[in-house]
Amino acid sequence: MPVETMPDLLIIGFIFLIGWLAHAISSRAHIPRVTILVSIGVLVGPVGLDIVPAAFTQHFSTVTHLALAMIGFLLGESFAGRDLIAERRQIFLISLGASLVPAIAVFSLVFLATSNLVLSLVLAGIATATDPAATVDVIHEYRAHGAVSRLLKGVVAVDDAWGVIIFSLLLVAATTVAGNETSVGDIAHSAWEVFGALLLGVVIGIPMSAVVGRHRPGEPTLVEAMGFVFICGGCALFLEVSYLLACMMLGATVARRAKHIERPFHDIETVSDPFLIIFFLLSGMSIELSALNLLGVIGLVYVLARCLGKIFGAVVFAHFAQSSPQVTRYLGWCLLPQAGVAIGMALLVGERLPEIGEPVLTLAVTTTVFFELIGPLVTRWSLYRAGELQ
Repeated sequence: MPVETMPDLLIIGFIFLIGWLAHAISSRAHIPRVTILVSIGVLVGPVGLDIVPAAFTQHFSTVTHLALAMIGFLLGESFAGRDLIAERRQIFLISLGASLVPAIAVFSLVFLATSNLVLSLVLAGIATATDPAATVDVIHEYRAHGAVSRLLKGVVAVDDAWGVIIFSLLLVAATTVAGNETSVGDIAHSAWEVFGALLLGVVIGIPMSAVVGRHRPGEPTLVEAMGFVFICGGCALFLEVSYLLACMMLGATVARRAKHIERPFHDIETVSDPFLIIFFLLSGMSIELSALNLLGVIGLVYVLARCLGKIFGAVVFAHFAQSSPQVTRYLGWCLLPQAGVAIGMALLVGERLPEIGEPVLTLAVTTTVFFELIGPLVTRWSLYRAGELQ
């Protein structure tokens, strides 16, 4: 059977078995399964053996939306949880530092390396994005428990909100510098992307809080929980607002309002696993050989500046928040993964600034795969050093 005619159902079956194998290897080799899955994706994708039909990788966008919608919902619940109420000041400040400092570092170093102000601005905005899926997966896989892992879930939730805001502002600035017309409508659209998403999450979250968990007291069924989450994500895409922020606000709203539900997110957490397996494998498959050739000095500067910015930004702002020594020392190292949100930002750059769209998208895809390979390993090491792995 030619590779091009391989049925999608057959590929999905192999993917799930690979996911099971990755989990088995992970438990024995003490390597996060995210890193294993992305590595296998690179191996079977265009850069490696090229045995997966190109048509199958076209599902990457849909799978990304499904996986991140569920992760966003779970993160919203974590941030609204009672155990984080006293720690929200820390989450607010650390997430701000982990978004603002990487943007400053990437802008400064890329501008020094290229003298290209427009490119420096858009890459600084993209550098703010963090992958919540990989981070949460490591926490759940190793059953991490403690101050660092607890705050980490809140930080990656708020971190992407800051990222969308900073990216939107920097994209408007880059468009102005490039000489393209920037209207009041562009600025309003950037504000709508953030605040419209938060409003949408509340609007859908209120009826969800009242409806779910009535058929099976104490916990919603899988069908009703996923239905509301996917409706929220789909409406966000239709309205052109951040679906990740909308689903986070949905989870936070239900967690705060649905007092009759004991564990509203158990089913979502269970069913998200197959989607995450496909998501991580497709992340590895998405890289192309030509992208590696174009990475160059700019890519290396971007990777270095983003790493330094994420780590030191979290450290400095954790000091401001008077966090514990463990949180100050290790949390920033857990914020390196970068995924679908960054690629989405790069696609938006291509629409607004087509003259730099292709190299920006190439760099975003390539560095995303790199951070998905290295980031989970560093996250596991940091949680281990913090003494929070089971």
